[in-house]
Amino acid sequence: MSAMATALAVSAPLMLAADERGRFHFPRTEDAFRLQKIERKGEQEWPFAATSGHLMCVWVLGQKVVYFAETLGGDRKEPRVLVVSTNPFDLMVVNAGSSAMFTPYDDLEQLIVRLAPFESLGRRLCDQPRGTEVGPSEL
Repeated sequence: MSAMATALAVSAPLMLAADERGRFHFPRTEDAFRLQKIERKGEQEWPFAATSGHLMCVWVLGQKVVYFAETLGGDRKEPRVLVVSTNPFDLMVVNAGSSAMFTPYDDLEQLIVRLAPFESLGRRLCDQPRGTEVGPSEL
């Protein structure tokens, strides 16, 4: 009986981790993100310093997490990426050192208001199948 309990205790988290939406799932490189290309076209409240990039969504630890990645340009080989969130903790801690990726803002409230529609759009991406790339006006 104790061998069976031990086997269940060891294998249960592994079975849960296999589910992309499970609490124990942490994305790996083979996990496909959902993508949507976005670009600024006269928006007054555009939150990003870059004029174009991709919104990406992936499930992390049972939560939808939205990212913005700049379009590559110049001599950069890797895009700069930040978390798109209306959670002040995410904005100040997770994105620490990435403030240059945002357009100037007066206070945290203004930044949150600017990011809210992009977070909402990005979260809807997670409802799509893995590997989906959505066109600019599809969601």
